[in-house]
Amino acid sequence: MSFTNTFETHVLNYVFTATSVTRPTAWYVGLFTADPTDSGSTSNEISGNGYARTAVAFSVSNDLATNSAAVEFPAASGGNWGTITHMAVMTASSGGTMIVHSALTTAKAINAGDVFRIPTGDLDITLA
Repeated sequence: MSFTNTFETHVLNYVFTATSVTRPTAWYVGLFTADPTDSGSTSNEISGNGYARTAVAFSVSNDLATNSAAVEFPAASGGNWGTITHMAVMTASSGGTMIVHSALTTAKAINAGDVFRIPTGDLDITLA
C-alpha cells in the first residue's frame, strides 16, 4: 500500500510540525480498473451496475493496520464491473479523499452477479 501525496503530507505535518491535521472518522474501500496513483485520482474507480464503496474497520498492532472484519461489496447488477486491478481506502462513501492505494495481488474480473470480497485480515497497511 502507498499513501497518497495528501496523506503523506498529513503524516509529516502531524509528526514534525504543530500544524493541525484533520483525522478521518470513517473508512471505505474503493475498487479501480487502473492505478489511481499517489495523486489519489478516482477517474478509474468502478461506477454503475450496483457498485458502491464499502465500509471497512481496522485493528492496529505495531506497524500493521488490517481489516478487522470481511469487506463485501454488493453483487454486480445490470452489467459487469470490468477487471479490478487496484483498490484504495477512502474517507467517504462517495467523494472524500483517498488515503492509501495498492495493486491487487491478482486482478479479478467482476461480471454481473459476482461479489467482490476481502476476507478478514487480508487488507494490510504497513508502515516500514
